[in-house]
This record gives sequence, structure tokens and C-alpha cells, in this order.
Amino acid sequence: MTKTTLDPGRQKQAKVYARIRRRLWLVDLAFSAIYMLVWLFFGWTAALKAWLTGFTSNDWALVALYVVFFGGIYFVVNLPLAFYTGFTLPHRFDQSTQTLKGWVIDQLKGLLIGAPLGLGLLEIIYLLLRLAPATWWLWAGLVILFFTVLMVNLAPILIMPLFNKFVPLGEEHAELAERLIRLAERANTKVRGVFKFDMSRRTKAANAALTGIGNTRRIVLGDTLINEFTPDEIETVLAHELGHHVHKDIPALIAFSTLLTLGGLYLASLGLNWAAAHFGFSGAADIAGLPAFGLVVGAFNLAAQPLDNAFSRWRERMADEYALQATGKAEAFASSFTRLANQNLSEVDPEVWVVFMFYDHPPLGERIKMAREYKNV
Repeated sequence: MTKTTLDPGRQKQAKVYARIRRRLWLVDLAFSAIYMLVWLFFGWTAALKAWLTGFTSNDWALVALYVVFFGGIYFVVNLPLAFYTGFTLPHRFDQSTQTLKGWVIDQLKGLLIGAPLGLGLLEIIYLLLRLAPATWWLWAGLVILFFTVLMVNLAPILIMPLFNKFVPLGEEHAELAERLIRLAERANTKVRGVFKFDMSRRTKAANAALTGIGNTRRIVLGDTLINEFTPDEIETVLAHELGHHVHKDIPALIAFSTLLTLGGLYLASLGLNWAAAHFGFSGAADIAGLPAFGLVVGAFNLAAQPLDNAFSRWRERMADEYALQATGKAEAFASSFTRLANQNLSEVDPEVWVVFMFYDHPPLGERIKMAREYKNV
């Protein structure tokens, strides 16, 4: 098992690892912005639209073909950065157990699932742009809300099993499963069972979750968590997840995210109108304006990220408090997050600006401290 005291050597590694990932995030962000700006200001987007119009004048087909070329080129030129970030770097810091073949298969699966879903959503947005040019952003926000709720329900049973194998906990862990189900019952949460998934096939990190809504809700534990954590520690980790249910955090987060999305879409409507006038597009519904759409939404999401993270950290603290109250196992809570810091190579004391910009959970050091102080109350 990983240690229940912080490993100074691992923390030094964690700081370096986190710093490199932040720099890569910045590089990826800059590359995406430059990619879209180049398509706009070099006239490539108008040229692509004009070329595609030679094959079809159907609005649905134009959107699909444009996305295939624009998105396909981006995927190819960004692949080296994605490979380094998602495969090379985690192996360099001994966090990944995934084979090259496994990484490639995951990328292909993600593309085959994400591309049709993303294209379908974009087709609906451009349909709304054509039908309701003044209020499309409002209707698009409602469509995204419906899509989000649908995915929360369906992902645990349709998408997640495509990437991991989920099996009920066997007789070896029957006591743990019964213990977690009782914990869920005390939180008035009905679950379809406790499942283990093969997290170790990709990473050495540990995690647990309460996935789905209603009939799809289930407790899932990474095999890395089961192998490295004590039953008391697993119970506190799961109690934290149950705290989100008790406080109705999923609908709260969806509602807050929807408000931010509406703000971003409204600004995108202004950006599309400006781009149409500045670059000579036929209107906001012209698919050639897609890079402008992406730039405005991306800039808004970047500006709103600290606010979104602050809201999330607030709800996460509430879930931590619930876990401590529900289990009464402050020591196990503290040791579980200490193990996570060691095992997941996570910083316990990141700088304040890093927390403000990037953290949607309180830093692990803060959570461990809260548990230690709770024990002495």
C-alpha cells in the first residue's frame, strides 16, 4: 500500500509534474487560438466554404463537410502535443501503465464517439442559427442542457463500459460492498450496486465515483483504490461522493454551467455577427464563421474558468464536510487523501493563483488539514 504520510520526494515530483502540465495546457490553448485565427485572417475558412459549395448547397451537408476538414486537420496537427501530454508525460513520471496500442485505441474510440455527438450538436446549433438568428443562443443553451442531462444518465451504461470493464465486487469484497450500500442507504441514495473497474490498465492513480442518475446510479471503484486503500478509507472517499447527492450538487452544477453556457453563447452571437460583417460571410449562420464561434466561446470559457472552479470548490468542501459527519472517521479521511497525494502524484500545497485558475477541488493539503482539525473538535 502507498504510505499514509506525505512523501517529500513524491511532492517534489508532483510540483514538477503539475508545472509541466500547466505549461502544456497553455501551449494547447495558444495553438487552438492561433489555428482559428489563421483560418479567419488568411481567408482559408471562406475558401473552404466556397470549395465545398461546389459539391453541395445543402446546409446540413455543408456543416458536416466543413467540420470534417476543419476539425480533421486540427486533430492531425495537434496529435503530437496530445500524444506527449496524454502518453509520454505520464509515463515519464511513472503515472501511466497504458500501452501505446491501448492509447491509440482509446483515441480512436473517443473520436468515433465524440465526433458524431459533437457534429450532431453543432448541426442543431446551426439549424437554430438559420431559423432564429436573433435568439438562437437561448434555444441552443436549452438544447445543451437537455444533452448534458441525457449524457449524465446514459454515459455510465453506454459510454463508460466502452473504455473500462465494470464488474460487481466479488465475494472477496462482499463486506466492503455491503458496507458501501449501507452508507448509500443512510444518504437516501438508491444504487444499482457496487462495481469495480480496471483503472490499473491505464494508470496508477486511484479514484471512485457515484455515477448516473436514478436507475443508472451506481457506485464504481477503481481497482487501484481497492488494492491500495483500507475499507475505512474507501468508505470516506465514497461518503464524499454521496455528499454530492445529498446536497443535490449534480443539478446545481448543471444549472450553474447552463448559466455560464448561455453567457458564452450570447457573446458568440455577437462575435458571429461581427465576423460576418468583417470577413464578408453571408450571415451568422454561415459555416465559414465557425472559427470565430470557437474563438469567442473559448475566450469566454477561459475568463469564466475561475468562477466555475470557485463554485465547484465550494460544493466539494460541502461534500467533504458531509463525509466527515456521515462516517465519523476523520483519521481515515485524512489518510485517504494522503494516499491520493502520494499515489496520484498530486500537489498538496499549490500556489494560490494556481488554485484560483485551475482547481475545481480544494487542494489536498487543505482537505487533509480540515480532517485533522475535525478530529479534535
